[in-house]
Amino acid sequence: MYEDFHVKDRWTGEDLHCSWKANIVAIATRHADAVDVRFEVNNRPMWIALPLQAWVEQKRRTGKVITDYLAAQIAGRYLKSIVEEGYDAAREMYTMSIEDVLEHLDAVLQEAKQQGSIPSLPIIGDTAATAFVPTPSRQS
Repeated sequence: MYEDFHVKDRWTGEDLHCSWKANIVAIATRHADAVDVRFEVNNRPMWIALPLQAWVEQKRRTGKVITDYLAAQIAGRYLKSIVEEGYDAAREMYTMSIEDVLEHLDAVLQEAKQQGSIPSLPIIGDTAATAFVPTPSRQS
């Protein structure tokens, strides 16, 4: 659904290819209470920050948690909507409100229900297979 999609920029009409790259807990990277979801938009980084309080609110209201898959779908749907509304292409980061997260979550779940399931996220690269392998040391 929203892990890899195309959307037309409202102002330029340019076709933008948006692809999910990673979910990163922002506490460690920028000392923020958020999960940053990274997308590439025509090979440029774009970050959508989801406040961690949305996880708490979702658990309180439904008893269910927001998974990594759902976080990526929520952020992707939000990204698509801001592009269609005429986002500021110069910005690299957008921060969602708790209400935005829950609204987009409900919409993603409704769309997934109509399609039968939420798609899983793609595996980016084959880094596990190409992890660091030490080379034997040479002895003279």
